[in-house]
Amino acid sequence: MAARRGPTLRAQWLGKHLKEYRDAAGLTLRQAGDYLQRDAATISRLESGIIPARVSDVMALLNLYEIDDEQIRDGLEQLSRDIWRKGWWDGFSADSLGGMLDHAWLETRAKVIYSYDAMVIPGLLQTRDYASAVITAGAVGANARQVEQWIEFRVSRQSVLGAETPPKLMVVLDEAVLHRAVGGPEVMRGQLKHLSEVASRPNVTIHILPFSVGAHASPEGAFTVFRMPEPYSDVTYVETRGGAVYTEADGAENFVQTYDVLLNTVLTPDDSATVIRNAVDRFK
Repeated sequence: MAARRGPTLRAQWLGKHLKEYRDAAGLTLRQAGDYLQRDAATISRLESGIIPARVSDVMALLNLYEIDDEQIRDGLEQLSRDIWRKGWWDGFSADSLGGMLDHAWLETRAKVIYSYDAMVIPGLLQTRDYASAVITAGAVGANARQVEQWIEFRVSRQSVLGAETPPKLMVVLDEAVLHRAVGGPEVMRGQLKHLSEVASRPNVTIHILPFSVGAHASPEGAFTVFRMPEPYSDVTYVETRGGAVYTEADGAENFVQTYDVLLNTVLTPDDSATVIRNAVDRFK
């Protein structure tokens, strides 16, 4: 039995904005529907993200709601186009990847990605061999075809770091990750060397959270914060066995504050690079 697919994060965001502007204009679902020559139920589904809104409908509704701010109009037009536009991830099965499609979209749109990782190196910085070991170990109940698709998808996501306008990636990495022999010594040597190489990129900063810190601000584990451009809200992502958990706006603020506290306890990028290089020698 296949898992049910819900509305995408992009469609939910767009619908949320449209509902807020309709409410501010004092209009009912029926009135908005009449303007588009649709019924009230269709407008409700657009606002909930169940069905994606077409660009022409979005612009018409913004006219109805008297939204004249060019930044808002341009932003929502871009968001509505993003819902329909094909991305590099469209060759992958949505049923298999689920919320990771939204994750990939967030990576392509974010200005800055703040990542704290306590168990494994973040996906954007994993080698294929390391990713294969991590995904295979955690793929409880998955078949070989699904596992291979997940591996390919993770590696494909990394192209965002080499995009024409890439996001800035800031990583706080628990020192324990450098000691965990994922895939065996050879895989770890390759992964740690790769980590050293990507740390030299101008848009990538890696901090090690050392053992000496002891208890720290995120005992619950890993999380990612996406700092987004207007009109998007900042978003946080937490991966669980039950699926991806996304929070935005006020819900993301606590994660931002937690990340700031973590940054007060980490090693500098230069000292972190030394720790990573030294870790390579342990895997012989």
